[in-house]
Formats: sequence, C-alpha cells, structure tokens
Amino acid sequence: MSEPIQERLAKAVARLEETRRAVADAERRLRDSSVTVRSRDRSVEVTVDARGRLADVRFLDGKYRTMGASQLAAAVLESARRGQAEMARTVLHTFQPLSETVGDRPHIEGSGVDWGDVFGPLLETVERGEGRGGASDWLRDEITDEDGEEHLPAARPEHRTRGQR
Repeated sequence: MSEPIQERLAKAVARLEETRRAVADAERRLRDSSVTVRSRDRSVEVTVDARGRLADVRFLDGKYRTMGASQLAAAVLESARRGQAEMARTVLHTFQPLSETVGDRPHIEGSGVDWGDVFGPLLETVERGEGRGGASDWLRDEITDEDGEEHLPAARPEHRTRGQR
C-alpha cells in the first residue's frame, strides 16, 4: 500500500531542508578557503580564493629583480592558473555529493546537477590548469643548468583559510 500524500510531502520537505543545510554548510566551509601555490621557479607565490580570484601575489627572495618582464608575467600566470585549477577542484569536490542520489531518494533522469551550468568557467579552469603547452612551460624549459638538468621543484599547493600565513 502506498503511503499517504501528506507523509510523502513531509518526507520531501525534510529532504529539501537537509539539502539546504548541506549547501549552507558547504558554502560556509568554502567562504574562507584559499589555496596558495608557488611558481615552479619559486619566484612567485599566489593565493586564490574560493571564487577563483587572486587574493594575494607575493614575489619571493628578490628573484623578480633579475627576471625579464615576460618571464615574471609567465611565472605569475602559471601560479595563478594552477591555483585556480586547484581551488576549482576543491569547490567541485565540495559540492559534488549534493548532486548525487542519496539513500532512498529515487534518481529521476534529468534531475541531476549540470556542472557546466553551475560552475561554467570553473570547469574550463580545471581543464586549463591540467593542460600543457603554455608560455610558462616554454620558459620553464628554458631555465636549465649547464648539464641540461632542470632545477625547478614542482609546487605543492597549500590549503589555508583566511587569516593564516
């Protein structure tokens, strides 16, 4: 026997409220999130907020003084793109569970979240950040020692919340 419409409606409202709380919690966690990334040549450090905007740019160890304008610009762009890609992955990872079918909720075709509509350019940022062949790659390839070996350690992003340094 099917349950009365009032019970089904009450359950649906409860699930909606649960989803609303989960979205609010995800937004709260992301609100003060940021990621900090250093350029591969370790001359530039950028901090990107949860919206993908540059929150801080720092030039490290005076290396910028000996760099050409295009080399410095490439280091800033490389760091910014990698930071945006890392933050985009964090945002997507945070919100993805909210679009999946959970528990006894039936999956209705077409009821899922279209990530392209929701995040738009953010997805392109992730793809671009994972891609190869940009100007910064060319410059990185040009920075080698006499033996032809590169001495540029891969950057590891640091996650932090606003106020931490």
